[in-house]
Amino acid sequence: MSEEILVNVTPRETRVAVIENGMLQELHIERGWRRGVVGNIYKGKVQRVMPGMQAAFIEVGLDRAAFLHANDIVRPTPVVSGESEEAPLLPAPSPPSVPIMDLLRDGQDVVVQVVKDPIGSKGARLTTQISIPSRYLVLLPQSRVVGVSARIEDEGERQRLKSLVTELSTQHGGHGYIIRTNAEGQPAEALAEDVAYLARVWALIEQRSRESAVGACIYEDLTLPLRAVRDLMRRDVEKVKVDSRETSERLQAFAAKYMPVLAERIEHYSGERPIFDLYGVEDEIGRALVKDVPLKSGGYLVIDQTEAMTTIDVNTGSFLGQRNLEETVYRTNLEAAQAVARQLRLRNLGGIIIIDFIDMTDTEHKRQVLRTLEKALARDHAKTTVYDFSPLGLVEMTRKRTVESLERQLSEPCPECSGRGTIKTAETVTYEIFREITRAVRQFEAARLLVIASPQVVTRITDEESAAVAELEEFLGKSIRFQADEQYLQEQFDVVLL
Repeated sequence: MSEEILVNVTPRETRVAVIENGMLQELHIERGWRRGVVGNIYKGKVQRVMPGMQAAFIEVGLDRAAFLHANDIVRPTPVVSGESEEAPLLPAPSPPSVPIMDLLRDGQDVVVQVVKDPIGSKGARLTTQISIPSRYLVLLPQSRVVGVSARIEDEGERQRLKSLVTELSTQHGGHGYIIRTNAEGQPAEALAEDVAYLARVWALIEQRSRESAVGACIYEDLTLPLRAVRDLMRRDVEKVKVDSRETSERLQAFAAKYMPVLAERIEHYSGERPIFDLYGVEDEIGRALVKDVPLKSGGYLVIDQTEAMTTIDVNTGSFLGQRNLEETVYRTNLEAAQAVARQLRLRNLGGIIIIDFIDMTDTEHKRQVLRTLEKALARDHAKTTVYDFSPLGLVEMTRKRTVESLERQLSEPCPECSGRGTIKTAETVTYEIFREITRAVRQFEAARLLVIASPQVVTRITDEESAAVAELEEFLGKSIRFQADEQYLQEQFDVVLL
């Protein structure tokens, strides 16, 4: 599988695209005035402890107070664990029996790290379990355990890495570490550099946590291009193409220091055609904001994102198949499983996801569809959990979400329908106007009335409802005039008493 990373830099926005076999798989966006805060460490103050929710609101200098649950508060005693899936942030919860009032008090200073960006109306999610990622390791300064990513499968390599990092850890404070997938096959010198780097970073964080004022950011994660090189660049990435010479040089310097073997794969793109246009990324972004996703066979997906969950419906569409209905459904579902995995990454959909595959009766077909979905999700950087088909034929899954979905980063609710996806018909608005006229005349004295509404509604009233208007004028004893205004949306109107 060929993989490339494209970096598009403009003065106020940076975008990173992950291309696999010529197709866009992931898109990451960072805008200058609204950088994500996941991974940042703040010196905060407890604003309010809520025993009923086992949580507290923490003031960390963001627009809204952030949320800290009791399960994300670490006590001095380290939590011993075995090995873990690779993840930049690992919870080390306090036992559920410990009341939050025993852990925090109002007005207390606390050092916290953001694990989830503010999403919608919710504030950022916090933890006191600090973790600092580097190229090959994640430092867990409050732990003493060395864990290895489950994606490193070779047992001999796991033992080599664990022994190496454990020995290095004793030389730099005895902290805990997670050994990341990228560490596989790396020499001792590379890991030693990472451990020394993380030790310096942690010493600086400790100093700043003592000296900084409440609300100060005492550690900020790398910018998007540097994070992309650190987290996304693997041995199977052929090229990293950057359309900014300055950013390209910065990435090459970073790579030369932390991953010299891969540094030569970073290159400056100087072509006249925009780099995202060259790879068709702009078109893919436009398609990723549409509900319907066509499949090559003629079937299609319908993706609906709501506050509570995301639902994905699979349809055969124009695909008729060549053998029988069960085979047609099976082939469509296999293709849909791969498309679903790609769309989850591309659209950055998280939380609870419900997939409504087309009904299948063959148990083996169901198993193969589920296996295809899990295999397609294996390259996803976000943690996913897939469950078996439910009695209703639905597949339930979860995908870890730390930032807003692509749709919510790039779009906003329609001002006309307020995000409902539908608007009231001109007929419905017409009868609302008639009711409002009657209500207004009964409440207030007026010789005549002026109704201002959208052109569509006024056209309908004057063309199709003229008889009803005449009856209403006679019934109320008032003259009514209608005025169209292009600035009014279809559901908007004003009844003015003259």
